[in-house]
Amino acid sequence: MTVETLTTHRTQGGTLRYCRHDSASTGTPMKFTVWTPAKDSQGGEGPFPYLIWLSGLTCTEDNFTTKSGVYAHAARHGIAIVAPDTSPRGEGVADDPAYDLGQGAGFYVDANQAPWAPHFKMYSYVTQDLLEAVDGAFPLDPARRGIFGHSMGGHGALTIALRNPNLFKSVSAFSPIVSPLNCPWGDKAMTAYLGEDRSAWRAHDATALIEDGAGEAFDDILIDQGLADSFLDSQLKPELIEAAAAKAGRKVTVRRQEGYDHSYFFIATFIGEHVAWHAARL
Repeated sequence: MTVETLTTHRTQGGTLRYCRHDSASTGTPMKFTVWTPAKDSQGGEGPFPYLIWLSGLTCTEDNFTTKSGVYAHAARHGIAIVAPDTSPRGEGVADDPAYDLGQGAGFYVDANQAPWAPHFKMYSYVTQDLLEAVDGAFPLDPARRGIFGHSMGGHGALTIALRNPNLFKSVSAFSPIVSPLNCPWGDKAMTAYLGEDRSAWRAHDATALIEDGAGEAFDDILIDQGLADSFLDSQLKPELIEAAAAKAGRKVTVRRQEGYDHSYFFIATFIGEHVAWHAARL
């Protein structure tokens, strides 16, 4: 798979690249960023352990890259960071006027409904095409790979890791949508992408996956949730995944952070703790 480097930047002692490649899953060009440190934690020059970050609604490959402050923390631990776009884009790709459907709102599922089915295959993209692209083009260690994300991307990180423990050794999330089966964002997106049969949604619902037995491979799943988040009660509902984990005997740690909202100011505050948490597992 050919990866085109669009721009390169030096930051925090490492190298940040904005990249583009053709995705077989989406049938479109896709963009991502990859930051590689100068040295790993042992002073070596790679291959590096790495984290994939999945962003939330309306985001591109750029939001986390420019707003999170992650690279200083990643440099400290010698961990690389990959951040893909949140959906296919371009001419002929379906869209919706609303912010929570269509381009910028792929929800990390493989759509099977019109008009989304031809291109909206973000589950396959993240678990196949993206990994193939970055593992082939950069000094990354696929045996030491974790995943994390925010909001819609927190939902993506949790569900993708729970379904693919062979691909990911660690998983954490900020303000994740833990149960699309039980919130308006989920109702809208899952109906549009996967159809009316709610049983088909369970494979893309972190709470349901844990209820159905997933998660045994992970010693813990870390979730940070701001208590001043305007979406907390209506959309996010972390108590649902806590209850499912308790019943299933899985470890899920939800840290409720007083005064923090849904923004990147929240993410930037705690991102260093998440990187360190992953580093201990990778």
